Amino acid sequence: MSTFGPHAPVPNSLYRSVMEHVLTPATLSELRRPRPYPAVSVLTPTHRRDPYNAQDQVRLRNVVAEAKRQLEADPAVTRERRTEVSGHLDRALAEVDLTHAEDGLAIFAAPGEHQVWSLARPVPERVVLSDTFLTRNLVSAQTAGQPFWVLSLAADRVTLWDGGVDRVSAARVGGFPLTRRVENFDPERRQRIGDTPSAFQETRTRQFLREADIAMAAVLRDHPRKLYLTGEPAALSLLEEVGVTTRDAVHVPHGGLAHGTPETVWQALRPVVEEEARRSTDAVARALETARGRREFAAGVDELWQSAREGRVRLLAVEENYRVTVRDAGDHLIPAEADDLDSREDIVDEIVEQCLETGADVRFVPDGTLGEADGMAGVLRY
Repeated sequence: MSTFGPHAPVPNSLYRSVMEHVLTPATLSELRRPRPYPAVSVLTPTHRRDPYNAQDQVRLRNVVAEAKRQLEADPAVTRERRTEVSGHLDRALAEVDLTHAEDGLAIFAAPGEHQVWSLARPVPERVVLSDTFLTRNLVSAQTAGQPFWVLSLAADRVTLWDGGVDRVSAARVGGFPLTRRVENFDPERRQRIGDTPSAFQETRTRQFLREADIAMAAVLRDHPRKLYLTGEPAALSLLEEVGVTTRDAVHVPHGGLAHGTPETVWQALRPVVEEEARRSTDAVARALETARGRREFAAGVDELWQSAREGRVRLLAVEENYRVTVRDAGDHLIPAEADDLDSREDIVDEIVEQCLETGADVRFVPDGTLGEADGMAGVLRY
């Protein structure tokens, strides 16, 4: 799997996991740009474990076959264009590794390119032919994953980790990891007891951490997320003294993680991340309760769909597994069956993306948190 940055050329084949790779504004903008017709979006649910994942391969082949059937039946698609896009669908299908499946899969194919994205959030099974790719499920999966950064400090290395719901992975953005040679440095002693405070009294170490802070500030400008800082107390104190990234960061005094594995980093961070999630959920509940008293509260998919389209939502809270199928009845939404030809199975993701587009703060909260609010609730701007 590979990633590309804001200015990198786009390869014609990509396999991505939204949880393992950064869905940057540049990446999203590239995905949303108009393509020569047809730009094909294929969505299908997948499963992480037996027995539910046994039929994933068959289901995936069937939905790709349906995409080809729609290409064949569309008079606006020339024979040459149909052959080219069908070939990209076949190559994308060959690249899918369901051994590491998450909860959903998106295949994008257009003239000259194809991409595969694995999503840690369920998606409806559908095929869409348009002049753009269908991105709202990616955006919703990224948001639901509540991504965060972990910056791990040591005197000779600063490592950046990309964090999600239940894991972290090494992040290769912003020039990280940063390394430097340290004189009279005993790596075995470092592994036993962590960095010694004296290492962070050196002028060169101060400069090294200042450079790390500048690099991290650039990452946060391009990809704003919650930031956790790990390291010996002396390292955290020094970065706070010389840098600016600590202002809103959560400090975790734990040494050795700059040289650690993703698993050791996650185990050290997990209790802190879970506590921060509880605090965030409590803050959302308080904001919603305050909004009720000010008549700035909205709840339910129909009311929030209207408010989202008008750009009125300031804070949107969504229960993690809330899904609902509706049909557009003109001026409002009504419940619908999944096999209704006019149904919209991913209306929740649609509302999430619309709210993000208008600058709303979107929070996913545990199931049951919103009580009678029917899975979604929001604080309105007016």
